[in-house]
Amino acid sequence: MVSQILKNLRLYENDFSIKLVILKANGKAFSAGGDIVSLIASSLAGHWTYPLSFYRKLLMLNHLFVTCKKPIVSLINGVAIGGGAALSMRATFRVVTENAIFAMPEVHIGVFPDCGACHFLSSLPGYFGEYLGLTGTRLDAAEMIACGLATHFIPSMKLNSLENALQNITSSNVSTIATLIETFTEKANVKEDSPFKRLETINKCFSKGTVEDIILSLEKELENRKEKWITNTLSSMSLACPLSLKIFLKSIRKGRTQNIEQCFYHDYNIVSHAFRRTVSNDFYEGSRAKMFDKDNKPKWDPSKLELVSEEMVDQCFRKVNDEEWEYLQLPHRSNIIIPKL
Repeated sequence: MVSQILKNLRLYENDFSIKLVILKANGKAFSAGGDIVSLIASSLAGHWTYPLSFYRKLLMLNHLFVTCKKPIVSLINGVAIGGGAALSMRATFRVVTENAIFAMPEVHIGVFPDCGACHFLSSLPGYFGEYLGLTGTRLDAAEMIACGLATHFIPSMKLNSLENALQNITSSNVSTIATLIETFTEKANVKEDSPFKRLETINKCFSKGTVEDIILSLEKELENRKEKWITNTLSSMSLACPLSLKIFLKSIRKGRTQNIEQCFYHDYNIVSHAFRRTVSNDFYEGSRAKMFDKDNKPKWDPSKLELVSEEMVDQCFRKVNDEEWEYLQLPHRSNIIIPKL
C-alpha cells in the first residue's frame, strides 16, 4: 500500500490535469496504523533489517506528503491511529466527521509516536502533544478541531457530496479549496469532560522535564481534585513501556526545535534500535502481548521508569553500529510545506 501511494503521488504531483489529491479510507477505519504483525513476523523469520526497509519507504512517503506540490485533502471518517494518523496530518486540509477518532498509542506496544509525530504534536497548544503521546489518549472529531489536528468538521452524510465537489475543482489554489470545503463545514462542540478543556492543568503537569516529574505533578493534582481524566492518565502511563515514555518525551522536546526532516532522521534511528533490540526487547514484547498472544500483559525491560537510564535513551537516538544498517536518505526537495496546525 505504501509503495502504491508513493508511486501514484509522484505521478500526481507532476500531472498538470490534477489539481489536488484526496486521501481517504477503503473501509470503516481511516487507518488502524502500520501492520505491526507482519513487521515483527518478518523480523523474527528473517533479519531485523527486513522491516526497516519498509520503514524507510514509509518515511519517504511522509516526506513526499510534506513536500508535495499539490494540495492534499484527508477525509477522516473513522479511526486514525499511529502511522496512518501521522500520514494524514501531513495533508493541507484534514477533514473529520463525527466518526473520526485519533490516537498515537505506540508507547503501549514498546515503541513511540513516530513518522515525525514529534514535529506536529509539539506544535499543538501548550503541552497537549506531550499528553497525547505519553498516554495514547483517543480524541474525537471536536477535540481534533479544537487542538488543531483537524481543519474542518463535516457530518458524514455530507462527505460524498464534498468529495464530488472536490473532484470537479479546477484550481490548485489553497484558498479556493478552503472556500469550497467551508461550504460543507459545521461546528463541532467539545464536550465539557474533555481533557482539552483542562489544558491549563495539562500544561502545568506535562511541561515538567522528566516523565517521573510529570507523574508526580499529576498525582499532586489528583490529591486536590478527584477528576476522572487524571486517574485515567496515570493509569494509562503506568501500563505504558517505561523506555518508550522516556524516548517519546525526549523526542517531542527535540521536535519543538527541529525541522521535519531532522525528526524523520531521529525517528529512523530509534526504530532501527527497536528492531535490532540494541537497548531492549520491548517492541517485540509489546507486540507479543498486544498483537500475537493478546494477553495484554507485557513484561517491560526495564520494568520501571527509575531503571531507564539517560544513556539508554540517548543511545536510541544515535546511528546504529551494525554493518547491516543503512542510513536514511531523504531526497532533496525544496518545496517543504508544513501543514498548519
